[in-house]
Amino acid sequence: MSKWLIILAAFTLNAAPAPTFYKDVLPILQARCQECHREGEIGPMTFNTYKETRPWAKAIREAVRTRKMPPWFADPAYGHFANDRAMSPSEVDTLANWADSGAPEGDSKDATAPRRWLTGWGIAKPDVVLTMPTAFEVPAAAKVDYQYIIVPTGFTEDKWVQSVEARPSARSVVHHVVVYIREPGSKWLRGEAQPGIPFVPPRTTPDGKPRNDIGGSGSDILTIYTPGNSPDTFRPNQAKLIKAGSDLVLQMHYTANGKTAETDRTSVGIVFAKEAPAERVLTISLVNTKFVIPPGDGNYRVPAEVEVPHRGTLLSLFPHMHVRGKAFEYRLTQPGSPEETLLRVPRYNFNWQLTYRLERPIVLQPGAKLAVSGWFDNSPNNPANPDPKVEVRWGEQSWEEMMIGFLDVAVPSDMDRRSFFQKKPAKSDD
Repeated sequence: MSKWLIILAAFTLNAAPAPTFYKDVLPILQARCQECHREGEIGPMTFNTYKETRPWAKAIREAVRTRKMPPWFADPAYGHFANDRAMSPSEVDTLANWADSGAPEGDSKDATAPRRWLTGWGIAKPDVVLTMPTAFEVPAAAKVDYQYIIVPTGFTEDKWVQSVEARPSARSVVHHVVVYIREPGSKWLRGEAQPGIPFVPPRTTPDGKPRNDIGGSGSDILTIYTPGNSPDTFRPNQAKLIKAGSDLVLQMHYTANGKTAETDRTSVGIVFAKEAPAERVLTISLVNTKFVIPPGDGNYRVPAEVEVPHRGTLLSLFPHMHVRGKAFEYRLTQPGSPEETLLRVPRYNFNWQLTYRLERPIVLQPGAKLAVSGWFDNSPNNPANPDPKVEVRWGEQSWEEMMIGFLDVAVPSDMDRRSFFQKKPAKSDD
């Protein structure tokens, strides 16, 4: 045998075997992909079996190599997140090598046990499901104003919420759902919107002034649905509060798909906490509505900030912009400490709006300052830009813009949104 044949034979013997579906690929799909790519979920194909997955081997390879999938946009240099979906380099290599090797099936005896999913929900089996009383018809092609739909809870006692999920029935036309908790004493939309009937609030008051109560009028947010996001499950001893007699108000943003008319009946599933928690979870937001993005500007920055006068624990971050959104950043300055970056999203993706849940929640000291910045690309270089020749202002529709930095904060269970932001009175010199 020649020297070259000996070397070739040694190389062949020492070469790692090609990855197989059952032994190497399936565990990755279960951990990283099946959350969306299973029956009834947002993924357009299912990745449960070899037969289902094999036709997509090359597409999977390209999606993971380019980091298009799984959707995760946090800069790894800043922060650590409990729901980090990013694949490790070894996972990417395994899926790519599997496709390059002809996507072999392997021995089914090597398969890991199927991951158990609750059909129809991303949370545990709900204790209660509240559904829009009537379906909403979304046309094939037309502008659809935000619809506000009141769903009475019927709760006769206060309820603490451990997990919650908003679930549209026609997800192809639902851009987002914001579920507000309208407490019994709130006047928001009372006398205007009737329970179960979709309602579009007038933009101005009877005397012609712009309304400032469209976005919840101080009501807490129970949950937010966006495509591809994960539902809310709070940590032990932390929960959201729905007071007795409250209504849910669903803010529905429907977007016609341009192909077919659809019918939606969104539901909200709720799992109650087994006992009253020590901390109440509040959703707050840093908002700037006064911006004007110049025509053609490819990197326009819009800031917002807030000082928190009371101690709380920061749990999660959720940036929101529209199709001109380019990048987003959260920063924190604790009293006596330098500013730190909590989250940087260098390539914001309007189609995948995600919540970033802190691996280690951060205790906010009284006087802490939270700041956000959103950058917008209103230039012709943005392929999603509807018109780079116009000024862009705040507005509800996707061709307008928003800049909101949502935050989940845990506070003492007897504290509400108003008292959390109420500054302590200055001490008297007397």
